[in-house]
Amino acid sequence: MERLKKLLDEKAARYNCKEFIAADPVQFPHAFSERRDIEIAALLASVIAWGNRRMIISSGNKMLFGIMGGRPYDYIMRGEWQRLAPEANIHRTFFVRDFIYLCRGLQDIYNRHNSMEELFTAEESVWNGIYNLRAALARANDGASTRHISNPTAVAGKPASACKRLNMMLRWLCRNDGIVDIGLWQQIAPSQLMIPLDVHVSRIGRALSLIERKSNDRRTVEQLTARLAELCPEDPVKYDFALFGIGVEGDTI
Repeated sequence: MERLKKLLDEKAARYNCKEFIAADPVQFPHAFSERRDIEIAALLASVIAWGNRRMIISSGNKMLFGIMGGRPYDYIMRGEWQRLAPEANIHRTFFVRDFIYLCRGLQDIYNRHNSMEELFTAEESVWNGIYNLRAALARANDGASTRHISNPTAVAGKPASACKRLNMMLRWLCRNDGIVDIGLWQQIAPSQLMIPLDVHVSRIGRALSLIERKSNDRRTVEQLTARLAELCPEDPVKYDFALFGIGVEGDTI
């Protein structure tokens, strides 16, 4: 265990650096200074964060600085999204109609709350906060859910989702390492966060015998986070940088 901790601490320090930001969608919440702009940028950037990172960044620029003109909160609250053609594409299977869904939901959330954080901080578990966010977005859209906001609960025989993208958003917003993660939200401790389980993290987690389960679902996230908490109880998700970095770069382990 000591050898594993040394390895992961070294890799986390290597990849958790300022240079990481320019090649990652975390650059989008970094681009803003107003609280609600940061939150919106974090949510929208995380929602499209699958596939090639260059494509994600291109799509994020199109959405946040092209469509929204670099003023996401004002854009949403003024209802400017209502003028868009819903069939246009933004990123892979994410279309303008999906963007409109999120804008409508966020407008309703900010009409009820000062910050998106309020959906999370009354809860003991970040899973409950994710559920609250999903429910709040659906409430503003006639009860309809969207596949782009994963379900943290099991439904009709389907396992609870790993919610990789939303857990990544929470890492950005709740960890404050002074390097990559922003730490905007103060009410959720890093020890409460769950590891964002993408293909790189899951593959390296299994290679290091940190994961026993074969499926990439909520239970696997909880298993991996618990194992990483044995190495660093106060901040287990810092090892996301290590596992992701090793996987992307093909680093030796």
